[in-house]
Amino acid sequence: MRIVGLTGGIASGKSTVSNLFKSHGVPVVDADVVARDALKKGSGGWKKVVAAFGEEILLENGEVNRPMLGQIVFSDPDKRQFLNRLLAPHISSGIFWEVVKLWLKGYKIKRLMGRDKSSEEDAGNRINAQMPLDVKRNKADIVIDNTGSLDGLNEQFQKVLIEVSKPLTWTQFWLSRNGALIILASLTSGVVLCIKALS
Repeated sequence: MRIVGLTGGIASGKSTVSNLFKSHGVPVVDADVVARDALKKGSGGWKKVVAAFGEEILLENGEVNRPMLGQIVFSDPDKRQFLNRLLAPHISSGIFWEVVKLWLKGYKIKRLMGRDKSSEEDAGNRINAQMPLDVKRNKADIVIDNTGSLDGLNEQFQKVLIEVSKPLTWTQFWLSRNGALIILASLTSGVVLCIKALS
């Protein structure tokens, strides 16, 4: 299984590219959905956040008022970092288990993405809180430039799809589901043969 991470700035077209992946049968794990699950009422993340920020961030039904929490943390870098530290273990484990589920099902590509709807002021705070796009661009293996037309984006996407769909290298194969199954079968066979030889 090849794992592909998709990131970008706010309103950079992540959802459009995500939908292109989905339309080509590529399973998508949305980091925002995982983050929302980490804040569901009664979850470990919910308990930590309510303990840290108080019950005033809750809606009447006990769920976290995400827009209110967003306003609090995106206007204060220290509170944002604190929230990130609280939720990071829950989000990371949620993403990990989604990847494991896909791996067990035998999917070949998995992709992470995120998107949020917010007010203009909140959007500005969120943009300022993000890693600069130049830094993201320099860390990326593949860059999709979404400043042109939709046709141009589709053309770039087709090239990316070919790139991420290439056969795995030997190292990647041994880390894949099939490679792990071959290793497990080989070890099991070896143990059975040793037991029979010693009997």
